[in-house]
Amino acid sequence: MAGLGTRRPMVSRSRAEGHRAATPLELLFDLCFVVGVAQAAASLHHALAEGHAGEGLIGYLLVFFAIWWAWMNFTWFASAYDTDDAPYRLLVLVQIVGVLILAAGVPRAFADKDFSLMTLGYAIMRLGMVALWLRAAREDPASRTCARRYAIGIAAVQVGWLARLAAAEWAGLDGYPQLFVWVALAGAEMAVPVWAERSQETSWHPRHIAERYGLFTLIVLGESVLAATLAIQTGLDRGLATGTLLSVALSGVVIVFGMWWLYFGRPAHLLLTSNRASFPWGYGHYLIFLSAAAVGAGLAVSIDYGTHTAHITGFAAGASVAVPVATFLLSVWFVHIRPHQVGRRTNLAFPAAAVLVLLTPLTAFPLPLIALLLVALTVTVETAKRTEGETADRI
Repeated sequence: MAGLGTRRPMVSRSRAEGHRAATPLELLFDLCFVVGVAQAAASLHHALAEGHAGEGLIGYLLVFFAIWWAWMNFTWFASAYDTDDAPYRLLVLVQIVGVLILAAGVPRAFADKDFSLMTLGYAIMRLGMVALWLRAAREDPASRTCARRYAIGIAAVQVGWLARLAAAEWAGLDGYPQLFVWVALAGAEMAVPVWAERSQETSWHPRHIAERYGLFTLIVLGESVLAATLAIQTGLDRGLATGTLLSVALSGVVIVFGMWWLYFGRPAHLLLTSNRASFPWGYGHYLIFLSAAAVGAGLAVSIDYGTHTAHITGFAAGASVAVPVATFLLSVWFVHIRPHQVGRRTNLAFPAAAVLVLLTPLTAFPLPLIALLLVALTVTVETAKRTEGETADRI
């Protein structure tokens, strides 16, 4: 690990490098980004509890995209170019400052539809990312074209985000930014890596990427546990019946544990064989991360409903957990499980479980039923894995 007084050329690291693991700086980076995730989930919780599900969901999708996209861009860059010298660390610090500013602007974006502070934080993060790519272009001649494309693309789209904000303020527009403008800019963001990598693939490390995504999944699931714990404390303070509290608490623990088990049921690095395979895998984690964080918000809404402080029906309270859990199951199956089944009989247990989860709000006990469904799915998946292993051994 480099010291602060050293500087090393920023050249591509080898994909065959052994013992490539997440660094302490990357872990700190993740923890700072989870501050933004927690703010987004808390704002979603309040919107759902107040009966503003549609408005809250739109805001959550917009806010989470900015957090997820900035995190993902740096993660893949660091997998290929982590020099861990002083200039590198300082540019990572710039991005950390940016995400903290963005996180501070999340409540304002939800409450007042004011995205100015969030846009400022996002711009700071993207500035740090552009600087890193420009350094890579200067110091790694073999990858210069690709690095320049990244820098140009990120800077150009960032100008678009700033122009959108300026145009909205100049015109006196109120409410969320027009969705078609947001979708166009988000699409442009996701097109930049596709365009840049056409010239040359960056040398990201499959095991390192799989570990980074896995660690962030753990942190997001942990944020859901924290949100549920705080909600249970609130329920105790408000005199919620012990039976209801135990039901939510035990169901919540089983749900989060089941999500963890299902996500880590297959080795992700085996799927990361090329850019063609890695792009849908990496982009698909938007829904995985988003839904995992939303489960904590849903559990908090369930407590609010039990204490009669939520202005929603029992069906809406159950749906606040069922919808993100079903989304998580479908996205994990499509991104993380189904690719392992190429050439084999497709296991539809995940989609079937997701459909059943979505039906639980129609019952009187949605959370315990969701927990039982995840237990049943876990048993089914583990049995299928054991059968596959026995079949492979016989062959």
